[in-house]
Amino acid sequence: MNDQLEEETQQWEVTSEYNKQRIDKYVTEMMNDEVSRSQIQLWIEQGHVTVNDRTVKSNHKVSVGENVEVRIPEAESVDIVAEDLPLEIVYEDSDMIVVNKARGMVVHPAVGHSSGTLVNALMFHCKDLSGINGEIRPGIVHRIDKDTSGLLMAAKNDKAHTSLAEQLKEHSVTRIYKALVRGNIAHDHGTVEANLARDTKDRKMYTVVSSGGKHAITHFNVVERFGDYSLLELKLETGRTHQIRAHMKFIGHPLVGDPMYGNSGGIKMQGQALHAATLGFTHPTSGERLEFSAPMPDDMEDLLNYLRNR
Repeated sequence: MNDQLEEETQQWEVTSEYNKQRIDKYVTEMMNDEVSRSQIQLWIEQGHVTVNDRTVKSNHKVSVGENVEVRIPEAESVDIVAEDLPLEIVYEDSDMIVVNKARGMVVHPAVGHSSGTLVNALMFHCKDLSGINGEIRPGIVHRIDKDTSGLLMAAKNDKAHTSLAEQLKEHSVTRIYKALVRGNIAHDHGTVEANLARDTKDRKMYTVVSSGGKHAITHFNVVERFGDYSLLELKLETGRTHQIRAHMKFIGHPLVGDPMYGNSGGIKMQGQALHAATLGFTHPTSGERLEFSAPMPDDMEDLLNYLRNR
């Protein structure tokens, strides 16, 4: 399968925190490191990057107020190949499939990273997936982070995809996570309602902002306490990127093992201790309400048993 990315233009006005930064580094950060710096340098050389409508060299240092524009050239085709990868199927019919994604598996390919993903595995297993999200993300209605395990649904046709995506938009999909966080949370339950936006210092991260950003609500209940750690059950009312990870950091209880938003406190894990445990939705054809659960991965269970018995 080939994916042809459409030509697009991205523009930014340079703010004070990026004053005097090299243009190649600036554009790389603005594009969230999804495109390599060497690729950006090539685009600059080819005239695809302008500052105040003028071409520049890669060593140009941007100034506050300058307008930077990138005209992204048509991307080279990327072969997305079906791969026989381990896939834990929780539910499947002619409209959709629900899988329990393993920690460490990327959900969909990106340019320059076209193998070993959930999409590669789904293409091998299903043969038919919806095309709404394009050829590089067939069937993908929503996603979870690479190092988050748990339940994910994919659509096999456009009708099912549209229905499931609308349910997500209307917040009628049940999404409950289990997470181990640092610290002893004072209250048995609570709600974090705080807008999220990209961190101005690290574009890969999201942070709570007092104005602007996207509305985000996370409800939590304490399931078990371990003194210096707490096991939580979290229910998403909204589904923003990195929502749980950013909200937990905001209230001073970052996820164990989170390489971006916290630290382990001495516990070593391959990624954050976060698991999408429950997924509920209305079936796009039958109208039946379905709900599925998946047990926590072995490394999280082993960690909890260690904390209980130490």
